[in-house]
Amino acid sequence: MNIREGLTFDDVLLLPRRSAVFSRKDTNTKAQLSRNISLNIPLISANMDTVTESGMARAMARLGGIGIIHRFLSIERQVEEVRKVKRAENVMIEDPVTVPPETTLGEVRTVMRREGVSGVLVVKEIKGKKQLVGILTRRDLLFETDDRLKVSMVMTKNVVCAQPDVSPEKAKELLHTHRIEKLPLTTKEGELVGLITLKDILERMQNPMSAKDTKGRLLVGAAVGVKDDTVSRADALLKAGADVIVIDIAHGHNLRAIETTQLLRKTFGAKIEIIAGNIATPEAARDLVKAGADGLKVGIGPGAACTTRIVTGVGVPQLTAILDIAETAIKLDVPFIADGGIKNSGDFAKAMAAGANTAMIGNLLAGCKESPGEYILDRGVAYKYYRGMASYDATREKIEVDGGTDGFFRSPEGASGRVPYRGEAAMVVMDLVSGLRSSMSYLGATSLKEFTKNAEFIRMTDSGRTESGPHGVK
Repeated sequence: MNIREGLTFDDVLLLPRRSAVFSRKDTNTKAQLSRNISLNIPLISANMDTVTESGMARAMARLGGIGIIHRFLSIERQVEEVRKVKRAENVMIEDPVTVPPETTLGEVRTVMRREGVSGVLVVKEIKGKKQLVGILTRRDLLFETDDRLKVSMVMTKNVVCAQPDVSPEKAKELLHTHRIEKLPLTTKEGELVGLITLKDILERMQNPMSAKDTKGRLLVGAAVGVKDDTVSRADALLKAGADVIVIDIAHGHNLRAIETTQLLRKTFGAKIEIIAGNIATPEAARDLVKAGADGLKVGIGPGAACTTRIVTGVGVPQLTAILDIAETAIKLDVPFIADGGIKNSGDFAKAMAAGANTAMIGNLLAGCKESPGEYILDRGVAYKYYRGMASYDATREKIEVDGGTDGFFRSPEGASGRVPYRGEAAMVVMDLVSGLRSSMSYLGATSLKEFTKNAEFIRMTDSGRTESGPHGVK
């Protein structure tokens, strides 16, 4: 047996090159997530239940990346998380939250909390069409204490509206002139067709790097498994606006994963963007792309909360896995994600230099304000709960969601615990991207493609690793 060597990020450094890139500001971090979706920064928040739900996905898209909503929710809950991201920022909201006039104020408050909106449009159904009759905002509800009152008794009836083809500049002018925050869009007959909000306009101005779809909505992905409900789940997610579907399975080079990729491609055709994984070999890449994948997820066992390599003895050190698959991915014309093992911006830069198109982050983002993990304050120090999706706790909950029991003992392939609280995700993302931009400048690269082309790695000894970090300083 020919046993070759496998390397990971701590084993190597990138060689500096002659460079004409004088500032990190001169670098471009635009990257391909999949064949038909690009990002402004090559970062993705992991599809883990202590990392990505709508809060994290919104933050990532506004920063130029994307979040993948985890699949360990009911279909309805996962769809709602996707919808929250899609509603968060739009050129025009095509399906604004509406209520009929006879709704009570108590019911409206519940709707507004659930949907995360500051107001609702009041409509009457006339011959199957929604006729706008009023608007109700938080200001209207501020001092109303009787939740039994009907919306029609409190709403603003004379609503300032615009035609559906109103330009963004004209919309801003109307919002400013009338000192309003919401501009419903109606036809000449009064039928409601959309909504423009001041919040969305301000968000676009404040986040010029946001990753958006063709309708101006934030990008968001969602994960599915290889269960019986995969097609129905994917269908519901696509209808809610999910831009990409990630087939989430620990061993992506598995017949079930291949068949699921084929099934989704056959069912939805060009309407779906599929990322499949996780894999660690060129053979797996070829099989999944042949099955219909538009992107790949690379990484078997490198995650901070993953113990697959310890429990099973299976895996490939992450840098070697990326290098092995990069050449094949170029030939197949398919982008891939480096998933796992990134502890800092240096690791992130090495993953990109080795040929990955994007990187997926779990542990670093799990400690952020926007993650759904539990906030923990222990003796004055803040943490957030984090767990691998193959940990004992997560596996037990997955079995309960799927119904019944596994029927046999399963050794956990993940750990659970807590990570330091790191504040807003923007701080973590900015640190990673700044490090990547600096690395690009050292290699004389203005684009990620040029960065990979210019990359040359050098092996490092234990003494080299010690020298690379702070030493001799107290």
